[in-house]
Amino acid sequence: MNKVGFSGKPQSSSGEPGDDIPAALRDTPDLGTKVRVRTQVLLIGGVVGFVVLALISGFLFFVTAPKKTADSQTSPAPKPESSNSVNPQGNSGDALLGHLTYPEAPESELATINANGRIKMRKAAAEKFQAMAQAARSAGVILVPISGFRSVKDQEQLFFNVSAQRNQTPAQRAALSAPPGHSEHHTGYAVDIGDGAVPATNLQTNFDKTKAYQWLQANAARFSFEMSFSKDNAQGVSYEPWHWRYVGDRNSLETFYKARNLKPAQIP
Repeated sequence: MNKVGFSGKPQSSSGEPGDDIPAALRDTPDLGTKVRVRTQVLLIGGVVGFVVLALISGFLFFVTAPKKTADSQTSPAPKPESSNSVNPQGNSGDALLGHLTYPEAPESELATINANGRIKMRKAAAEKFQAMAQAARSAGVILVPISGFRSVKDQEQLFFNVSAQRNQTPAQRAALSAPPGHSEHHTGYAVDIGDGAVPATNLQTNFDKTKAYQWLQANAARFSFEMSFSKDNAQGVSYEPWHWRYVGDRNSLETFYKARNLKPAQIP
């Protein structure tokens, strides 16, 4: 049974006010608060979803992306295959009319290879030539040195004077003789060889019909000599079966083969 208080309003049996507080004053959640809570929940959910999606995307990229091996990271790009033609730059970056540049041997490095002492080669080459000539003589073949070391000055006179006498253009003369500064004879490793039995073939292409030439073809390599200008040589120089060069030590080998860019099959 309800009692009536001083205000004239009924009270519950426990003495607390009844459920008759005006609606505007009741302790109910505010609508704005609910909106803010929902907004925060949506924002947090969106951030979490974005993070999860990013992690999944990164994982898929890691799995599917092509792997770089250690070789692909460190190996340089392949270089193009070198050309088969003669290096047009020669030893010092200056080729002329098909001939490569060569250094002039110092006088102190030369030794004579004939009786009168006028024909010289580098000491190592001279020693091997004399041994080769002796071996050939033992086989009944006479190897005669015609020309060895020539200075740049000597080559200049040979090239220009003979060219004028024969009314040859520089290109025509270069087919038969190297321009000054471009002759293998400058190096002290080259020698022109004749057959003592048939001197008429000296410096002629028919030297290749002589016993001297045939002996050289069969035996010169044993003494580290090779023919410089074979038929159809890659350098484009006229065929010279009498012209041979020494390649029996490091300096001679580098002198001739650094001047060209040839594969082994093209080396004359």
